[in-house]
Amino acid sequence: MAALSVDILCDAAVRIQLLERSITIAFADNTVRIKFPTTRRLAEFLDVPHYYVLPYFAMMEQEELVTRAERVGILTTAKGSRKMIELMREKYENEAREILGSAVFSELLKRC
Repeated sequence: MAALSVDILCDAAVRIQLLERSITIAFADNTVRIKFPTTRRLAEFLDVPHYYVLPYFAMMEQEELVTRAERVGILTTAKGSRKMIELMREKYENEAREILGSAVFSELLKRC
């Protein structure tokens, strides 16, 4: 079983989005928010029990990387969005540009 960390969860979230070819982004109040996969989906992807993932989301909330919205799911904060977009730029730029389009990805890099 893999050891988990906030960085591993963020990387897994990006990889899930790229594999599913679906990245949900909201622009609100001059902030970019990215919808995270569900905790169950992350646990399944990482092949760990669901309850292993939950404490890391509590840490991510404490570090102000994500926020939970009832009936919406888990969304990144401005700080979390910067982390996710930077991860996409560093490790998965071609895949992210393919899904989001060059113009949108470039704009996200500017805003985050």
